[in-house]
Amino acid sequence: MQDTVKSRRGRVFRLPDDDEEAKIQAGIAQDPDAPEVTEEEFAKMRHVGRPKAMVTKQPVSIRLTPSVVEYFKSTGKGWQTRMDEVLKDYVKEHRAKT
Repeated sequence: MQDTVKSRRGRVFRLPDDDEEAKIQAGIAQDPDAPEVTEEEFAKMRHVGRPKAMVTKQPVSIRLTPSVVEYFKSTGKGWQTRMDEVLKDYVKEHRAKT
């Protein structure tokens, strides 16, 4: 029986046995377009993905008028960020008056 691993979401993956692993490694070694990454090269690689924010946002659940949500969603990707900017401007303006 071959070894398996289970993902956090419950998917089960079968690990290759020694013969399969040897074939995989031989194929990698023969492919000039897929060289093995060295430890030094790996250390120099930059993280891929969203950069860490200087200020983390707080997730909230909020009820909004459907027309407000539809408007911001219609402005495309980043609509929640734009909504946040509008609210920050409101707070800035009204905080200065008190």
